[in-house]
Amino acid sequence: MVLLGANGLVNGASSIAKMLEVPDLVIGLTIVALGTSSPELVANYFSVMEGKPDLAIGNILGSNIANVLLILGITAIIYPVRVQSSTIWKEIPLSLLAAVALFVVANDQWLDGATESKISRTDGLVLLGFMVIFLVYTFEIAKKPGQETEDISIMPLWKSVLFVVAGLAGLFWGGKFFVEGASSMARSWGVSERVIGLTVVAIGTSLPELATSIIAAMQKKADIAIGNVVGSNIFNIFFILGTIASIRPLPFNAAQANQDVFVMIGASVALFVATRIFTRNQIGRTEGIIFAASYALYLLWLTI
Repeated sequence: MVLLGANGLVNGASSIAKMLEVPDLVIGLTIVALGTSSPELVANYFSVMEGKPDLAIGNILGSNIANVLLILGITAIIYPVRVQSSTIWKEIPLSLLAAVALFVVANDQWLDGATESKISRTDGLVLLGFMVIFLVYTFEIAKKPGQETEDISIMPLWKSVLFVVAGLAGLFWGGKFFVEGASSMARSWGVSERVIGLTVVAIGTSLPELATSIIAAMQKKADIAIGNVVGSNIFNIFFILGTIASIRPLPFNAAQANQDVFVMIGASVALFVATRIFTRNQIGRTEGIIFAASYALYLLWLTI
C-alpha cells in the first residue's frame, strides 16, 4: 500500500503539475523527488506519533546504510556503476555532511553535557535549512545543458485527482499498518524496535530505490543508481528527519544509535574511497561484493 500509494501520488501530482505548465525540471526536483521519499516520511511520522522514536531513527539510519551497502552493492555486482566527478567531489561529500550533521544535532549529552540527548525542533529546522541549500544547489546543477528531465505523461484531470487521493490514502493506511506490524514483529521476536527499524522497515521503505537501481543495472544504465542512492540519503536526513523533528522532538538513545550512525558515516566514507582507490570514477563488481558482504555482516551483528 505504501509503495503503490507513493507511485500513485507521484503520477497524479506530476500530471496535474504538467497541466499547469510547471517545467519538467521543477516537477522532477520537487514532486518526484519528495514522492519517492514519502514511504520513509510516512513510516517515520506514524512511528513518532505512536511513541516509537527508536523505530523512526532506526528507519532513517537503516535506509541510508542499506542504500549504500545493499543497493549499490547489488547494482555494482550486476553491472559496474560509473560515477561522475561532480558526484564524487560534491554529492557524496554532501551525504557524508548529512551523516555528520545528524551525529552533531543528536548527541547533546556527548557534545554539550546535557542531561539527555534528543533531536529538537531547532535541530529539525537546522536540518531543513540544509535541505533548502541542497535544493538550490540541485536546481543550479539541473539547469545545465544536457541534463535528463522526467518523462511525465498527462492524464485526464479526474484520473489525476483520483491517483492523488488514492495515493494519499495508500500512504496513510499503509504507513499505519507498516508501523503497527513492525512493532508487533519486534515484540513477538523479542528484539528491539531499533533493530526492526534498521532492518525490516529500512529495507521495506528502500524498495523503490532498490527496484530502480536493479532495473537500471539490468539495462546497463547503472550510473543512474549512484545519484538515486546519494540523493535519497541526503533527503532522508535533511528533509525527512528535519520534518519529523520539527513536528515532534525525537529522543535519541546515544548508547545504541551512535553505533549505527558510525556505520552510516563509514558507509559514506567507503563509497568515496571506492570511487578513488580501486577503479577511478567507478564502483566495480569487486567493490559491490565487498559492500554486499559488509551489509550481510552488519545484519548478523545486529541480530546476535
